[in-house]
Amino acid sequence: MKIALLGYGRMGQEIEKLALKKGHRICLIIDSLEDWEKDGHLLPQADIAIDFTTPTSIVDNIYRCFDANIPIVTGTTGWLDELERVREDCLNRKLTLFFSPNFSIGVNLFFELNRRLADIMSKWSNYEISIEETHPVHKQDAPSGTAIVLANDIIRYSERKDKWVNEAVENPEELGIKSYRTDNVPGTHLVRYESEDDSIEIVHTAKSRRGFAVGAILAAEWVLGKKGFFELKDLLSSQIFTKQK
Repeated sequence: MKIALLGYGRMGQEIEKLALKKGHRICLIIDSLEDWEKDGHLLPQADIAIDFTTPTSIVDNIYRCFDANIPIVTGTTGWLDELERVREDCLNRKLTLFFSPNFSIGVNLFFELNRRLADIMSKWSNYEISIEETHPVHKQDAPSGTAIVLANDIIRYSERKDKWVNEAVENPEELGIKSYRTDNVPGTHLVRYESEDDSIEIVHTAKSRRGFAVGAILAAEWVLGKKGFFELKDLLSSQIFTKQK
């Protein structure tokens, strides 16, 4: 598989290392607008693009891949306000986009655990709900895309919250998300249910970026040859969970 690597930060380098180890080829690396101007014409040589860039560049990168008819896998977050428009364009043009706010298989199992816990705890209104997320200082968006998924699922399944806000809250109808940025942490997400008597917490802590790279490459291998808009739950339901039965 020939991969166009869009974004060559820590995640991009981790994906490159793992892709080469698996026998894939990196045919193009784009890490700036200058790189697009110099080497963008090479994009059609790729079988697929994997993007881990920034909220300000991701949509342009997606449409560059659409115009070149190149499937794109992206884990870039911070652009959810444009996601529906991009998804509709992808489907209408019969192209391929695989998006996940977090490519860790463990995090996506954590999503399922969060949904089930929110459903159970919906009957216990004496427990206040909150989310905390911690990421490296260079992460540009806050809260993280993963925290937003957790929050939206809690709102959907608990029916006790109307919206989330990126701060501590006093309004019982709001779900507070606290965001921390520090050095040398791949990413930690915590969901807490707290009453006067006790607290219940579920936590996912990434040990390294390798888990995200594994998921992104697995997504690229799986989506190649498919048309449409996909998420990691599509991959999990079609491959991983069915294999466990």
